[in-house]
Amino acid sequence: MRRKLAAGNWKMNGTGVALSELKALRAAHPSSPAEILICPPATLLHRAAAAVEGSEIAIGGQDCHAAVSGAHTGDLSAEMLLDAGANAVILGHSERREDHGEQNEEIRAKARAAMDAGLKAIICVGESLNQREAANTLDIIGGQMSGSIPDQATGENLIVAYEPIWAIGTGKVPTLEEIGEVHDFIRARLERRFGEGVGRSVRLLYGGSVKPSNAVEIFGVSNVDGALVGGASLKAEDFSGIIRALEKA
Repeated sequence: MRRKLAAGNWKMNGTGVALSELKALRAAHPSSPAEILICPPATLLHRAAAAVEGSEIAIGGQDCHAAVSGAHTGDLSAEMLLDAGANAVILGHSERREDHGEQNEEIRAKARAAMDAGLKAIICVGESLNQREAANTLDIIGGQMSGSIPDQATGENLIVAYEPIWAIGTGKVPTLEEIGEVHDFIRARLERRFGEGVGRSVRLLYGGSVKPSNAVEIFGVSNVDGALVGGASLKAEDFSGIIRALEKA
């Protein structure tokens, strides 16, 4: 059985004061059948890991460099994230692809580095509104998967997050049928590439305007194993509602 996962991406939000939300989340979920992951900004990684030590909550990074070390001012290696207390890292988020021009090949190299360091790589895929309207969604997703996922992927070190770009932070959500179509497609592609065992063990997350009010129905969709949540993960009360919905799924 794939363990459900509620992952929160804080993006470029939060200073030390925000650690109180982690403490509240820890108090609200002393135990859970679902895995809970928070990916704060790099400045909070070490303190966040300390705040949740011994709890059900894990900490992840939002990006890493493909190199182990070197002359890369401002970048962080996977080993550095691990040393700071992370056990996972988000890679290929649409905001990284768009704001920093990241291409599949670069994301694949970063994922390889993360896996080599012992981190779980959460690789994001998703289409723009123009691509959705042109009925190119599955072609786009397939290409991103082929280019971004390294060959050493397993159910232990890979998580795939489907985030339609047009639904991130907009309040717009695909229909349940559209979410199911993409998640079923991703599952089939993973099974075809890595074999049935690995393909079925990789967890698939949905991301894009997930809220407590719509989480229950989203988590009931085929091959949705959890969510990658942005804004709603910044407050413990909001994220708890999503976690509780996932626990019941």
